[in-house]
Amino acid sequence: MKSILFHTNKYREVQEKIKAFLNQQSPFLSSSTAKSPRAVGDAAQDILAQNFEAIIGSDTGTKYSHDFARRAMADMAFEDKEGLYYVVDVKTHRLDTKFNMPNLTSVERLARFYEDDRNYFIVLMFSYKIEELRMLVKDVIFVPVEFLDWECLTIGALGWGQIQIANANFIQVSPSYSRKKWMLQMCDLLFEFYPKEIAKINSRVERFKAVKEFWENHAD
Repeated sequence: MKSILFHTNKYREVQEKIKAFLNQQSPFLSSSTAKSPRAVGDAAQDILAQNFEAIIGSDTGTKYSHDFARRAMADMAFEDKEGLYYVVDVKTHRLDTKFNMPNLTSVERLARFYEDDRNYFIVLMFSYKIEELRMLVKDVIFVPVEFLDWECLTIGALGWGQIQIANANFIQVSPSYSRKKWMLQMCDLLFEFYPKEIAKINSRVERFKAVKEFWENHAD
């Protein structure tokens, strides 16, 4: 089902609201937390979660929730008036870090979630820098994962495979991109990815066959 939020310019308005909201916050960092991207991200995410319902507005979202376990698929979630369900994964990127490769979600988890056309997995990522203990947000991305071009994504070797942003300094958004095409691309990438992983595992098996042989012949 097409989402009015993401298949109109509404989501761009939400991006600007998020950016303005975060930049209007009073300084909430200490000298120690400002040095830690993890601490900054957690603090900003908590502030955002507590206020996200007001940011998106009652005309956009209902049944808002943000009480999820750390390993859950979502940091926040809401429904719209058409009954579409959105889970929001919040990511942060500190601009003075040279390399940032955030995990998004498991390919298997996403495949199951997207069996229902009413579901949307949303990436909310904001890039920021720190100036005198203030977090200054420079850019906000608030889009379904299928709007992220596979040119800026990769698959990591964790479980079934983990979708990752290859480099947070380079994110390519393709608005209104077809979910069907995106998921088919993901499948094709996995058909290349899994045989490589099998080859790695076979190599490791051979390595430890040699290790076992060494220890079988080793003095006790």
